[in-house]
Amino acid sequence: MLIGTACSSPAEPGVAQQPTEEAIALFDYDSSLPLDLQTHGIESLDGLTVHDISFSSPKGGRVPGYLFVPDGEGPFAGMLIMHGLPGHRDQLRGRGSRYARTGAVVAAISAPHGRPDASPRDYAVTFTPRDSIEQVQYIVDLRRAIDILVSRSDVDPSRIGAVGGSYSGGMAGLLSGVEDRVAAYAFVVGDGGLDEHFRGSPQATPGWLNSLAPISPLLFVGRAAPAELLYQNGRLDEFVRPEDAERFQMAGSEPKEIRWYDRGHDLGEEAELYQVAWFAQRIGIAADRYVW
Repeated sequence: MLIGTACSSPAEPGVAQQPTEEAIALFDYDSSLPLDLQTHGIESLDGLTVHDISFSSPKGGRVPGYLFVPDGEGPFAGMLIMHGLPGHRDQLRGRGSRYARTGAVVAAISAPHGRPDASPRDYAVTFTPRDSIEQVQYIVDLRRAIDILVSRSDVDPSRIGAVGGSYSGGMAGLLSGVEDRVAAYAFVVGDGGLDEHFRGSPQATPGWLNSLAPISPLLFVGRAAPAELLYQNGRLDEFVRPEDAERFQMAGSEPKEIRWYDRGHDLGEEAELYQVAWFAQRIGIAADRYVW
């Protein structure tokens, strides 16, 4: 797949740039294709059921994931939660269970680099065109996970939220520019994506940066409206530079809320509980049932 180099990331905070139509079209898929949703196991926990699932990716292979389903009949909210880099779905079991107990059916999937069928590598980022290809695939797979949520009779499709942290904080921003079924997004310790994060690194060659520039979250997050946005970042973050976080925040569409914490890359309990309360006001979950 040729991503192209037709546009670049915003040069200054607050500069309004938009992705090209060609770049937007990269995230299209045929929603009529069968998901081939399979359940590989079911686990009952206190107040919810965890479904070990997989489904067919429009970009190839199978996507492993979990569905966390609260006890009861609903209708429930829907939540999409995303892991960092490197990572996979198992890192989301704790948060998925906590959110499910608030009254949400929660979907969590592995990014392409975290799938069992991913080719062996030393690190999730290859600094080759493969990274841009997998970034497109991840967003398309996330959109299919939303297809699963909204297809369920126990989920209210008007009450969908999404939260991404670290690497997936940026990827959630990218998703927000092509997916209009999500009412509220939380971007946690995120920045403008891989090209922003590694800019200045000797491994970040001009060709690699150019392959990612047209699909930068900085270009897409300005298209999120009318979805509401929550940015949460740490002033002491050892991985995300404050100036990169600020560029990502400035690029987001309104309405948005920006919160800074005197923390590092792990924002801790205060930030997570605030996030839950923020979602409660927007998609109708019960924040008091979220147990840290």
